[in-house]
Amino acid sequence: MTFLRPVRLVGELVTLEPLSLDHHDGLVAAARDGELWNLWYTAVPSPDGMRAEIERRLRAQADAAMLAFTAFSCRSGQILGMTTYLAPDAANRRLEIGSTWNARSAQRTGTNTESKLLLLGHAFDELDCIAVEFRTHWLNQQSRAAIARLGAKQDGVLRSHSVLADGSLRDTVVFSIIASEWPAVRAGLRARLAAHR
Repeated sequence: MTFLRPVRLVGELVTLEPLSLDHHDGLVAAARDGELWNLWYTAVPSPDGMRAEIERRLRAQADAAMLAFTAFSCRSGQILGMTTYLAPDAANRRLEIGSTWNARSAQRTGTNTESKLLLLGHAFDELDCIAVEFRTHWLNQQSRAAIARLGAKQDGVLRSHSVLADGSLRDTVVFSIIASEWPAVRAGLRARLAAHR
């Protein structure tokens, strides 16, 4: 039995469905909402590259290296973006939540907060994780602030950690939430979501 198995996670604002090629057109539309692929600090696929990115994630999922989700609005049924469980480590009961992006119109609506609540809840309550990581570019202040607002603590910075498509080097900031912190983090996320209900 693999550590990560496809699962559907349902909230009040957002539903996370296992990624499928059937989601291609909706994901293209979500990425076009804000032309997200043009943001220098993220790696959102362009409309022309969306199919290849979905296929890449599905291959990695088949190899038990990730579990990718498509985020749907519970209110409209519209596709909002993607998020992923990465780097699953069954022996040490750890994983990372990342490769997340959402249409510009979905930002600050509570859907991303609820997505994190659903993913963290599944990781800690169902998969019995002892820690969940988040990673982002050192220069992505918006992402760093959002991760800190979740209640994650910064573990450190991996300097010159990866080479980006343009050849520049990325310093990666690593955050985590550990199991003993999960009850407080969950309460904080629920309180933040109350404003969107």
